[in-house]
Amino acid sequence: MHKMKILVLLIAATCFLTSCSLGGSRIDILNASNDEKDAADRLEHVIEAINNKEKEAIKALFSKKALDEADDFDVNTDYLLDFIEGTIESWEKPSGPTVFESNERGSKKKEVSSYYYVTTNKQKYFFLLVNYPIDTDNPDNVGIYMLLVVRAEDHDKIYDENNKIIYDKIIENGEAKLVELQHAGIYIPID
Repeated sequence: MHKMKILVLLIAATCFLTSCSLGGSRIDILNASNDEKDAADRLEHVIEAINNKEKEAIKALFSKKALDEADDFDVNTDYLLDFIEGTIESWEKPSGPTVFESNERGSKKKEVSSYYYVTTNKQKYFFLLVNYPIDTDNPDNVGIYMLLVVRAEDHDKIYDENNKIIYDKIIENGEAKLVELQHAGIYIPID
């Protein structure tokens, strides 16, 4: 009888530990942690290129789509390198990343938005990166789509729809709603 209780307990534990429906699958949990690591790695590449003033290295991180849609990417890269005062020494993640994934009939797409406070020896900044690590139907979309940079004290201003930086309020069918604005390339909305 004692052996039967142990056997039932082992079977129950095995079912519980291998279940994908309890609290999300382990694959989803692993993917989430990989998204966070991948986003941090992407930020590290951006920081390295900024610290080394490597314009071509910065450009190589962006998707072809972002480069095609950006207004004056090279000018904005120069502006970014001038805007960042000092050498980047550290970064911290306040939240995220926010991940949107789709998989429809084998067409996979993933958008990862990550948020960081980046500190130089002179100033603190807020970075928002929108990255597409996967897009099987549109490989030109793979890479960073947008890098938004503001001084840390201006962080809240980018989410204010009155500033029309990330969100804008529109009237549709008599109702006000917020729409997300798309900005390709390097975007420094507040000087």
